[in-house]
Amino acid sequence: MTETLIASVKDKIRAVENFPKEGIVFRDITTALKDAETLKIMIDYMCEKFEGQKIDYVAGIESRGFIFGMPIAYKLNAGFVPIRKPKKLPAETLSQSYDLEYGTDTIEIHKDAIPAGANVLIVDDLLATGGTAEAACKLIKQTGGNLVGIAFLIELEALKGREKLATDNIVSMLKY
Repeated sequence: MTETLIASVKDKIRAVENFPKEGIVFRDITTALKDAETLKIMIDYMCEKFEGQKIDYVAGIESRGFIFGMPIAYKLNAGFVPIRKPKKLPAETLSQSYDLEYGTDTIEIHKDAIPAGANVLIVDDLLATGGTAEAACKLIKQTGGNLVGIAFLIELEALKGREKLATDNIVSMLKY
């Protein structure tokens, strides 16, 4: 994929100053998602980075990981597995807590979602501090799945989230 196409996606991301709190620049992807060509470029980019790798399941992290995860799973001929906030999945779950700036949060996956030895790609929209993605990696390990890689649309490099992750196969289309 060309740098021109990647730049065209970056141009569609709206920067919202002081959201959700003072001093934060929120990268709003809704402006990119609503443009059909931009959406296609984003999905194609992430799929191209994992072509030729055997991926059995794409695990999307709630909620924006669902947006990207489903079409990526479809294009890679893989199943889709949701990783959700607590008490959102109806069957028996595995849980993993992670640290936030002020406190902790938890994500869950169905205990039977991924067979042992299955190859899994985790997908989310944003890599910031890495807490959520790290927790997702731990959940995949708890299921017995094999983590193939992690794909993000955006990476906030200054927050060094990449350093927490259990793989070197990390793809981020846009870096800020």
